Amino acid sequence: MKTIDIIKGIHPGKMVERELKKRNINKRQFALSIDEYPQTLGAIIKGSRRMNIELSLKIEEKLEFDEGFLMTLQVFYDIKEAKKDSSYKPDLSKLRKVTFWDTTFDRIDWKQNKIAVVKRVFSRGTEIEQEEIIRFYGKEVVDRIKLLKHEL
Repeated sequence: MKTIDIIKGIHPGKMVERELKKRNINKRQFALSIDEYPQTLGAIIKGSRRMNIELSLKIEEKLEFDEGFLMTLQVFYDIKEAKKDSSYKPDLSKLRKVTFWDTTFDRIDWKQNKIAVVKRVFSRGTEIEQEEIIRFYGKEVVDRIKLLKHEL
């Protein structure tokens, strides 16, 4: 497994904090050494502020990270946060309510019930429904779930 696959979804500030601790570098002194406000670095480390390109380049150079590493983490983190959004759902016009006959269709938590949804659609759904679930969750995720031995 690639390192990025292991850490994707982690805020880049956590990686900076980890590296500073590992090297026994004071956060305030580090911020000043890259000509940045300590409060800015602190907010990024806490995860309450997004990493920006200019700052990521300064940090990457100083800590000898690969260029673009922190911004790549930021993008993966942003994707993870976007998926938490309640509007995160498949194209419902392609799914039949009858496929989910035993539940309230409008209240399905598509993220939380991913395994059950995939199992249901691939055991009772139409080809159009299956294609939409693959598009929504991704082929790799769907294939992994289909291999699980658990039944509904």
